[in-house]
Amino acid sequence: MFSSKKRLDKAYKNAKVIPFDDASKFILFSDCHRGDNSFADDFANNRNIYFHALKHYYAEGFQYCELGDGDELWENLTFKSIFEAHKNVYLLLKAFHKNKRLHLCYGNHDMVYKNPDYVAKHLSTYFEPISGKDEELFPNLTYHEGLVLKHTTTNQELFLTHGHQADWWNYTFWRWSRFLVRILWKPLNVMGIADPTSPAKNYKELIKVEKRIKKWIVNNNNLLTIAGHTHRPRFPEPGDIAFFNDGSCVHPRSITGIEIENGAIALIKWQIATTDDGTLKIVRVLLEGPKPLTAYKTK
Repeated sequence: MFSSKKRLDKAYKNAKVIPFDDASKFILFSDCHRGDNSFADDFANNRNIYFHALKHYYAEGFQYCELGDGDELWENLTFKSIFEAHKNVYLLLKAFHKNKRLHLCYGNHDMVYKNPDYVAKHLSTYFEPISGKDEELFPNLTYHEGLVLKHTTTNQELFLTHGHQADWWNYTFWRWSRFLVRILWKPLNVMGIADPTSPAKNYKELIKVEKRIKKWIVNNNNLLTIAGHTHRPRFPEPGDIAFFNDGSCVHPRSITGIEIENGAIALIKWQIATTDDGTLKIVRVLLEGPKPLTAYKTK
């Protein structure tokens, strides 16, 4: 059985390299767990927040990196039901893809996207009732296990991945986990009982996963690494172990992500706020940073 070190090494070695500079802008989200809008769809509560944030980033020229578990394909059998529940989101992601600003990693909940044939079959087109025919959605889309943002001037690398490589059960036995979730935990989830195999809902597992990733980062000369999986946002100070986590899009009443802009990195949150006159609006809140990326450079 491969160790978490070997799994992370493999993801890093095979990662798609994306050149960037200080003028580049990226938004990183993960763990959207987009579902079918049923009671078990954790994304449904935040879908308006997420869609508003995504529209902002598209208009501002950001590139979108999704670090795994974008689609909830453990609880749901097909992408089709998810697409129909959140069609506006996917048509906006289609615009990112058309402008070559969409970069996707797969996680344990959408591990089926590791298979290019599956992606081509299910995500290339969608049926449009208005026209009565199939329309393009994500033609020639490729999912990756890892991404590397490489600065064209400083050569600094940022490694982006889901993080389930450090969670042997959800990496190696993801099919078994998927089976348990579909048969057992989805009905229980509706009643409010959490899945104990998920590090996002099991603190002891969360700590173990984070320790393994941090050990790998230290062994790789403190390579700046951004992951998801545990749903716990992390933003280290320069000089600490350079392990970032963008959180998730299924927090109660908010979503968190990481922005990279002007050669700096920041942790942000989007949430619904109340104005003085009682109007509800969606606002962006800066949680940590921005900090210069070069502050985390070690070589």
